[in-house]
Amino acid sequence: MGPGRDVPEWGRAPRRRPLVIAHRGASAIEPENSVAAFRRAAASGADGVELDVLCCATGEAVVFHDQDLARLANRPDRVAALSLADLRAVKLASGAGISTLAEALEACGPRLLVNIELKASRLFDRTIARLVERTAAVVRETGVGARVLMSSFHPWAVALWTRQAPDVPAALLFESQAPLPLRRAWALHGLRVFAVHPEATLCTPESVRRWHDAGYAVNTWTVDDPRRLRALRGMGVDGIITNDPAAARAALAGDQSE
Repeated sequence: MGPGRDVPEWGRAPRRRPLVIAHRGASAIEPENSVAAFRRAAASGADGVELDVLCCATGEAVVFHDQDLARLANRPDRVAALSLADLRAVKLASGAGISTLAEALEACGPRLLVNIELKASRLFDRTIARLVERTAAVVRETGVGARVLMSSFHPWAVALWTRQAPDVPAALLFESQAPLPLRRAWALHGLRVFAVHPEATLCTPESVRRWHDAGYAVNTWTVDDPRRLRALRGMGVDGIITNDPAAARAALAGDQSE
């Protein structure tokens, strides 16, 4: 028996609007990828959150977008070179701290869907296997697998995930500025993925229909403009990743004829 009507689930179940997925939490309101951002997403009525995961030097899966601390802490250190204790001591410019994946999942509460993006910086990145292993372990230990969708721009990370955690669905991310093979998601033919996660500029009525016909759910990113949100709703996308989930919900509740 599936969840009740007030509990969201990944997939293409009939609904009046796409899933609203809070980008790095409600990052328009609270610091990105922070406990506060995940809690605000839940309070704002988001169906789920998207968050980013890296491994630190001591092996823990931590929630952080960038490979280094330059943008958010004005420090050159790479996350992978610092221990969890070192990262705990980092003061981000926003005032937020850096959380482990387990802490972030706890902050998301019992209802939110969670899109975990595995971050990989290079085509041949030897740390990917450890990242997949540690992330899968946390998902198992916390018992949240039924609410998780893993995604990555890196086809090898996706392939490893489908082997490591075949019961937790995966998605391939792709963007308009990537080289042609990545932009066209050619790797889909060799991957067992549940969903595609194209950048919003790649979504047209024809492309969304083609992905659906191939059996994929379609979740797109990152959209805040009300007119674009409603246009994507009209295309039939299954989920939209947005920085302000409350505003997105309000826009998507607008005139269905737009």
